[in-house]
Amino acid sequence: MTFSAPVGSIDLPAEAEDGTPYEIWPCPDCLPWHAEVIGTGDRVVVREWHAIDCPQFQEVVSNGD
Repeated sequence: MTFSAPVGSIDLPAEAEDGTPYEIWPCPDCLPWHAEVIGTGDRVVVREWHAIDCPQFQEVVSNGD
């Protein structure tokens, strides 16, 4: 996959229920992967962007997570 591949995003919680922050690692399967942190009121989410053909992105999207 190239950096110019079409991308899609998923929003994930920034921390576990006990408040422990998640570690974020680059996706090993796609070059256009990047993440951004978004604050929405009292909630913080991490928006991960993947190439739409990325196997990890497809797995998350198909599981509805």
